[in-house]
Amino acid sequence: MEESIIFTIFEGLPRQGPGSDACTTRALGLIPGNPLDILDIGCGSGKSTLVLARLSPHSKITAVDIYQPFLDDLSERAKKEKLDAGITTVRASMDDLPFPDSAFDLIWSEGAAYIMGFKEALLSWKKFLKPGGYMAVSECVWFTETPSNESLAFFNEIYPAIMHEQKVKALIEELGYEVLGVFRLPDNAWLDEYYNPLSRKLKILRQKYKDDAEVQVILDSMDNEMKIFRSHSREYGYSFFIMRKKEDGYP
Repeated sequence: MEESIIFTIFEGLPRQGPGSDACTTRALGLIPGNPLDILDIGCGSGKSTLVLARLSPHSKITAVDIYQPFLDDLSERAKKEKLDAGITTVRASMDDLPFPDSAFDLIWSEGAAYIMGFKEALLSWKKFLKPGGYMAVSECVWFTETPSNESLAFFNEIYPAIMHEQKVKALIEELGYEVLGVFRLPDNAWLDEYYNPLSRKLKILRQKYKDDAEVQVILDSMDNEMKIFRSHSREYGYSFFIMRKKEDGYP
């Protein structure tokens, strides 16, 4: 039940996580040249995929997600914008991707690497990059060394592996990448683009599942997540990390 209701919650939303067209555009602008083969991992309904397609009209973009309705939504939106010729959707798990080594110039992933774990994702996906290829990943990080007890308790429950932004930068270098740029997502990328539409969806689901105590608990947890961010957004958030694969990098 829990997995199915989670997909139901996010289905139909413009985004499945924090982000914005402006942030996607900024991140792509930090990557030199014009990458032709792009892999978007954990694309959801494809908000970032469509931005990449608009900005890179000559690129071939492969968009991957585990949930077919998200991919169907992306395909429909791509057709409406006449961007479908450059986008291929693939249903697959991010930890079992069906691609040959050294297939992509650029790997993109907004707000999804945490599912595998940031380190595990960067290690696993690295082989799919061409030598000197690029990766752009947004990850939830601490902005402070002294987060509040409320924030600590929250992340100890939902994502205990969260790291400080500076530690993430150091880890990227250790894993054989060169950091090209880092920037933090502004609050509006959470509130206007993600939490406000999500909040409206939760109200609808509360009524629809009013007699289902299990679902109500899940909805409560999502309301609590939004409450904590609104109180503590200076302590944590998403940072975008743009990196280049070192040709002689580890491992």
